[in-house]
Amino acid sequence: MKIYIVGGAVRDRLLNLPVKDRDWVVVGATPEDMLARGYRPVGKDFPVFLHPETQEEYALARTERKIAKGYHGFSFHTSPDVTLEEDLARRDLTINAIAEADDGALIDPYDGQADLKARILRHVSPAFAEDPVRILRLARFAARFGFDVAPETMRLMRQMVVDGEADALVAERVWQELAKGLMEDRPSRMFLILRECGALARILPEVDDLFGVPQRADYHPEVDTGDHVMRVIDYAAAQRYALPVRFAALVHDLGKALTPPEMLPRHIGHETRATHALGELCQRLRVPSDCRDLAHITMIHHTKVHQATSLKPATILKLFKDCDGLRRPARFLQMLEACLADSRGRLGFEHAPYPQQGYLQALLEAAQAVDAGAIAAACADKSGIPAAIDRARQQAIAEAMRQIAFSA
Repeated sequence: MKIYIVGGAVRDRLLNLPVKDRDWVVVGATPEDMLARGYRPVGKDFPVFLHPETQEEYALARTERKIAKGYHGFSFHTSPDVTLEEDLARRDLTINAIAEADDGALIDPYDGQADLKARILRHVSPAFAEDPVRILRLARFAARFGFDVAPETMRLMRQMVVDGEADALVAERVWQELAKGLMEDRPSRMFLILRECGALARILPEVDDLFGVPQRADYHPEVDTGDHVMRVIDYAAAQRYALPVRFAALVHDLGKALTPPEMLPRHIGHETRATHALGELCQRLRVPSDCRDLAHITMIHHTKVHQATSLKPATILKLFKDCDGLRRPARFLQMLEACLADSRGRLGFEHAPYPQQGYLQALLEAAQAVDAGAIAAACADKSGIPAAIDRARQQAIAEAMRQIAFSA
């Protein structure tokens, strides 16, 4: 029995990156051998065991065969006769098909080290085409490492899309990979590669449709809405914003693909269709509620946030109430982060001032400082309590506006 470290741990060490998790493959062993050594079985589809002390996963060397479409359409074969090279052959990319022996020797039958040096993502074998999740994983690795895709691998992914493999992806797995990709350093790389191979149109057609749609004509008309959104998500990533903010940044402009170009400057008549499209997207991909809800209010209100310094106190209060900002200030502040990313995602505006963020935060704090309980207690006519609280909050907002203007 021989044991090797495989996959991402070896890859990341060779890239001088922190190694987070280690995966192990065991060659020349049976399940009975593992149990005799105190390993605990956890695998459902194939034998995987937990080390009795470290709790790390140890998988028996295996081969696999495609028997149906989709992520689950595989049968697996494990045997003491399966070699390390056969196990590595089933892996997705050459950079993930490197093993390390206990003496530090590297086993690299598919030249993964050369592709690491060349910064290339290349499939190990034609079996790559048997698992559509690999398209998403490759695009995510491109976002993480900034690597290019080998031409032959891009051709293979395009053919997979044509063959309908992308249509067999399970919604939860698509969201899992998209969420991980959004949290990488350059998430735009993921979406651009998915678009290049045709997969984006299958899994996120609402985003794919933004490419070619004109952005506003008053700045850099050569940058379309798809390009703008890519800049927005990269800015959100550079600021280390949370996943809900990054998702809101990705989908905030979905309505522009639903709006005739001649109506774009005024954004007329598309809000209902845009929010409906967002709702369908979130339902289709099982998007978590925190991401969905932040995206919804960002889509509806980001234009008003951009105009905040010219709005009246009553309009500002309505914005807070429409976003439930008085009860959920943390989410409102996340929306402001998404709006900042939207502003900085314009070509030439990457470092432009955005006073709206601090301005609205200060006004929200002023509105929250109003003692609604004291106002309610002082109202003889209880039916007038909501209006009285609103008046007090508007006054607080107006006073905060004057203080901000005076300090400026």
